[in-house]
Amino acid sequence: MQNIRNFAIIAHVDHGKSTLADRMLELTHTVSSREMKTQLLDSNPIERERGITIKLAPVRMSYTLNNQTFILNLIDTPGHVDFSYEVNRSLAACEGAILLVDATQGIQAQTLAHYHQAKKLNLTIIPVVNKIDVTTADIEGARQQLHDILDFELDSILMVSGKTGAGVPQLLQAVIDRIPPPRSSSPVSSPTRALVFNSNYDPHLGVIAWVRLFDGEIQVNDEILLLGTGASASALEVGIFSPSRKQVNQLSTGEVGYVVTNLKDISHLRVGDTLTTTNDQRITNNLPVPLPGYQLVKPVVFVSFYPTDGADINLLRDSLGKLRLQDSSLDYSPEFSPALGNGFRVGLLGLLHADIVQERLEREFGLELIAAAPSVAYEVLLVSGQVLNISKAMDLPDPSLVREIREPIIRLTLFVPRDYLGPVIRLCQEHRGVLHDMQYLGQIVTLIYSLPLSEMIRQFYDRLKSASAGFATLDYELEGFRAADLVKLDILVAGNKVDALSQIIPRTQSAGLARDLIERLKSLIPRAQFEIPLQAAVGGHILARADIKAFRKDVTAKLYGGDQTRKDKLLKKQQKGKSRMKRVGRVDIPQEAFLSILKI
Repeated sequence: MQNIRNFAIIAHVDHGKSTLADRMLELTHTVSSREMKTQLLDSNPIERERGITIKLAPVRMSYTLNNQTFILNLIDTPGHVDFSYEVNRSLAACEGAILLVDATQGIQAQTLAHYHQAKKLNLTIIPVVNKIDVTTADIEGARQQLHDILDFELDSILMVSGKTGAGVPQLLQAVIDRIPPPRSSSPVSSPTRALVFNSNYDPHLGVIAWVRLFDGEIQVNDEILLLGTGASASALEVGIFSPSRKQVNQLSTGEVGYVVTNLKDISHLRVGDTLTTTNDQRITNNLPVPLPGYQLVKPVVFVSFYPTDGADINLLRDSLGKLRLQDSSLDYSPEFSPALGNGFRVGLLGLLHADIVQERLEREFGLELIAAAPSVAYEVLLVSGQVLNISKAMDLPDPSLVREIREPIIRLTLFVPRDYLGPVIRLCQEHRGVLHDMQYLGQIVTLIYSLPLSEMIRQFYDRLKSASAGFATLDYELEGFRAADLVKLDILVAGNKVDALSQIIPRTQSAGLARDLIERLKSLIPRAQFEIPLQAAVGGHILARADIKAFRKDVTAKLYGGDQTRKDKLLKKQQKGKSRMKRVGRVDIPQEAFLSILKI
């Protein structure tokens, strides 16, 4: 164990984590130059194209220093805010972390968030300035930020280039010198405990658990038990990542590897769970204490997907099932829209997660999809005391039965250049943000806000980039639920309520949003032979109305004579027909109208 080092690389998105990992793989000869490709640990093609890490990938490297061979287990982590739980699991499997800062951008919002997460877990942190080869790099500025904001000593900060490999040997030496080796958390005789920090699904092998052993060992054919879910299985295979799977006879305390479980349902194996062996006589009577830090990931954003061809609904169902095997945070249920037909409501971790899932469904399974606007989950406290969880306005009970509606609130950290502070503060106020803290760090200002998650997903990110010329960065975490004055806005077309267009909105925004929706619908719904009234209402109160004028058909055009009584008779007949159409006529709302409203 003394020669093992378990560490992660943490940084803001696009600060060069995966590129630095590539240089480490080259330097340690883990991968031959023939097999080497850019961002090797980002195995998903979407990850490579976007230049981001989505699914974390561990790798075992062997490195010789001063005639001693060390085993370095590196876990490359996602940098995007949607995948912060993946970062948390990776850090739980490590003793140390490399904190990477881009010399061209300096410390950003997620740099700070990941730093605090690592500190909470008492990890040894090595500060590193990356991209020192770039002409626009401000190396001294980045070093000074690490010193001023995070209290690192200047002489402890390393400088590297993930692109050229400069400084990487010194960084590997620092990993060996500064990060402590793993130690067993219990006495030598204690039973096996391994942290499941990720998993994937293989059609032939079933669920494969990615584990870090804290106590004991796991061998092939051991009987294993997951303490969280209670699922049991047999270890068909154990091994390490180098970076592809490589079978070994056993995994021992301190090592990182995988266990093939042959479980066919990924819900039996939860990330963060503790895996133990039951063939060990020592745990016959009392099971070991689970490792701390386990969280059940809950979706925070919901998006409805509909196939453009209704015949593809079964393919969409099967495709979501296959993605669910690879992504335990994915949740879905069937849904029907009067305009868009059958589809699925999918629960996700955030907007990028939604984007990635849609792209995978379209690319890997050949689906053409329509995606509705994202929504969030609300808690509804009824007068009876019962609490409902809903994510669709049409599921909201009658107002007389509701005591209060609670909406999800996030704690938002913003990094904003001083020059753009005013516009960013105004933007946060417009989105119902509450300021908690403001700190000046040189030319950068840190803002801490509480903000409803529903505001965050409603074009907040795009508007933030516009307000700050692209310089502001953000990080957020779910803070909890808070009671709010929310109402259900209903849309009536020709007097009929259209449930699919209902929305849950703040009462203070209801009048303005009602007018906007009605004007938008008026321009999208085609005219008919009769007048179509459009109304937006809260409860029984109409907030906005517009009328789509009827076509005027000239029924007297065929008359040549000047007989006025004949004209009057035809006009009277037309008027009666229009009255009847208005009573029984059906208004077909085009798909474009639904999409326009759903994509607000």
